[in-house]
Amino acid sequence: MLPVEHRMRTAGDFSDTVRSGARIGRRNVVVYAHLLAEPLPSRVGFIVSKKVGNAVTRNLVKRRLRALSADYVKQFPQGFGIVMRALPAASTATWDELSRDLHSAFQKIEKIHTEHHSSKGEEHVR
Repeated sequence: MLPVEHRMRTAGDFSDTVRSGARIGRRNVVVYAHLLAEPLPSRVGFIVSKKVGNAVTRNLVKRRLRALSADYVKQFPQGFGIVMRALPAASTATWDELSRDLHSAFQKIEKIHTEHHSSKGEEHVR
């Protein structure tokens, strides 16, 4: 389960992250990552629209994304806002396919974070 301190809750947080964040698109999910102004614990939010499927399907996709992201967010650097938007293909994706997509997206986010800090002469802390 995703700990409370890692949950994105306000509409403002969602819109800031989606509008200002880096966009990493994969087959089943699009991940937006935005470096927050304050070094708070990284927070994750989910967008699963009706295009993904009926309520049962959408909730299944959300549960899977929450479970998969809980592992990543614990080891992720502080200060990130992350929004995962499920694409319609996520409704038929297996656990392994979603896991691969998220793993790939989180690696890309870490690479962006590392490049951002190395360009400022800072050391990447994990």
